Amino acid sequence: MTMHIVGPWLSTGGKKKGKFKFKNAEEARRARELDAEWKKLLKSHGEAQEEKTRQRALAAETLSYKLSTPVGRTNTKNIPSRNTGDGIGSSKAIPQYTGTKMLGIGTMHKSNAVPIFSDDEAKSISSMRR
Repeated sequence: MTMHIVGPWLSTGGKKKGKFKFKNAEEARRARELDAEWKKLLKSHGEAQEEKTRQRALAAETLSYKLSTPVGRTNTKNIPSRNTGDGIGSSKAIPQYTGTKMLGIGTMHKSNAVPIFSDDEAKSISSMRR
């Protein structure tokens, strides 16, 4: 959604309010008194101590954990390969014809290889048309 479609209720300028200005000196004095009372009340309930504790906790050094290696494991970065001799995905041996009955291979329709076992078959394949 692009910004030109969004209404004025969505502001990208933030929600900051400016400096508050009192109507008169009496209101300013009353606001300062209320603020002082509020801080005194927080202090009586131990809120100031909690803030002090929080600040000390934030300034403390972060915890660090040292993990040890479980039994039976090592920290080596090199894992040696295991040689089984055949390899992981060895390919199947390519079958080869070793007999004497086949005379050769002829081409029929669209590069279709056909075995030829006699002279008659060779002549019939050569005379075939599309």
